[in-house]
Amino acid sequence: MSRRRYVARGVPGGYRIWDNKRQRWWGELYELCPDDLPVELNGAADYARVTALLKRYRALKR
Repeated sequence: MSRRRYVARGVPGGYRIWDNKRQRWWGELYELCPDDLPVELNGAADYARVTALLKRYRALKR
């Protein structure tokens, strides 16, 4: 089994997505753990699905 490229990591104030290949953060800070987002990014990475998930997690911040 290969190593996952994107993982959700807890940081002060919430969660962020860590990109193991580039060794830097991807996206923005989320207050709730974005469980579906790393699964989609590591899987099919369908643009429409990723965009919908980003909008959903951004809306949860407000």
